[in-house]
Amino acid sequence: MALACVHSRAQTGLHAPAVAVEVDLAGGLPALAIVGLPETEVKESKDRVRAAIVNSGYQFPTRRITVNLAPADLPKEGGRFDLAIALGILAASAQIPAAALAGYEFLGELSLSGALRRVRGALPAALAAQAAGRSLVLPDDNAAEASLAGEQGVRAASHLGEVTASLAGSEILWRQPEAVTGIRPEASGGDLADVRGQSQAKRALEIAAAGGHSLLLIGPPGAGKTMLASRLPGLLPDMAQALALEVAAVASISVGGFDPERWGQRPFRAPHHTASGVALVGGGSTPRPGEITLAHGGVLFLDELPEFDRSVLEVLREPLESGHIVISRAARQAEFPAAFQLLAAMNPCPCGYLGDASGRCHCTPERIERYRGRISGPLLDRIDMHLNVAPVARDVLMGNAGQTAAETSAQVRARVSTARGLAAQRGHDRNAAMGPGEIDAFCLLENSARSILEQAIARLGLSARAYHRILRVARTIADLAGAPRIGQAHVAEAIGFRQLDRATP
Repeated sequence: MALACVHSRAQTGLHAPAVAVEVDLAGGLPALAIVGLPETEVKESKDRVRAAIVNSGYQFPTRRITVNLAPADLPKEGGRFDLAIALGILAASAQIPAAALAGYEFLGELSLSGALRRVRGALPAALAAQAAGRSLVLPDDNAAEASLAGEQGVRAASHLGEVTASLAGSEILWRQPEAVTGIRPEASGGDLADVRGQSQAKRALEIAAAGGHSLLLIGPPGAGKTMLASRLPGLLPDMAQALALEVAAVASISVGGFDPERWGQRPFRAPHHTASGVALVGGGSTPRPGEITLAHGGVLFLDELPEFDRSVLEVLREPLESGHIVISRAARQAEFPAAFQLLAAMNPCPCGYLGDASGRCHCTPERIERYRGRISGPLLDRIDMHLNVAPVARDVLMGNAGQTAAETSAQVRARVSTARGLAAQRGHDRNAAMGPGEIDAFCLLENSARSILEQAIARLGLSARAYHRILRVARTIADLAGAPRIGQAHVAEAIGFRQLDRATP
């Protein structure tokens, strides 16, 4: 009887729990059985592994082979265990030295020729292997993302033969990947200077970027809402290394995978309004990240907000407050980060031209109320800033001479970074994340500012949540001005960005 054990990693949310691939060769009729709660893809690996071993120049044992993926109560999915299973069979049959496997973990799907194909979740696995004190061997296509965990503990190969030759010591064929050095410059959807006019909307974007606040833009078609939204990622400061790793890990487990060219760039996700609740927050029988997790550390842009199904929008309420999402199923549970910045846009009425000087809007008050009623009050209450975006004047749009040069994204971003630095000194990198205790400690009002806020609460019927959000926005405005206390002008401007608040009956 021959036995071998190979270390590997499963994937559960953003975690990569350890899996021991145990291979036993016994007498009896030739067969290969895989146990340990394998999904269909794992069960199919027996045919891939058999062909890969033979086509790599080794003998497939004509014995009864049992592969156990431990722990037995952890679901196993995907082709990520192919390489570990193949090495276990070769070690158990004494075709490679079993002792050489001890200091390594292995991930990779095998083709029939023995070539290694990329798998999802390589970065979380590399981080977990590093914490366990072992090196991770994986396909070349995963090398760049895995090197973010530290290139010293990562080895990459393109074929099963390269791995076996390196383990046997006859020739070192696997490679140490090149490290992805430094955070890459931010990519944006264009420069803010490209936007003609819209000074108030640009100011709102600056405040939203500086404090991490959510923003709703309301205006007619062609006013520039989408163009403004695409500029927001370019105003956000560079991500810290820890956040950049978290964002890369989310991309690593997603369907699209991690792109090294986007290392350190803020995500910008813009799902279509036909997206389902599961597509937005994540889910499935095996929990997968949704758009709010894919936008973690960046921007989630919801264009045509009232066109989304109301039940879909309601699922955003808890993540907007907590910054994470827990997806529970009967047999599984997964937690994903969801600290995204919500940016939304909508028309003022069904036809889109309410208040237009041409008078072409014929929407009745009932239709307008019904249209806006698609967005619930509790969700609107959780959006920090609401702003009406007016159409651009003709002379401004045509760029007539005499206009002042518009500020670039880089200029605004410098002010945003300074304001974020002040917020970081108070314990958060963005004011939108301040809790009630921190608001009491850091959002100190001058007497004149307090008087204005009291009047706004009385006239607009503001909720306690809206009151706290006004204070957070006012704190950001004061930070942009370099003011230690919140003044009258700061509160007045923050109240001005609550344009959808109405007095309760």
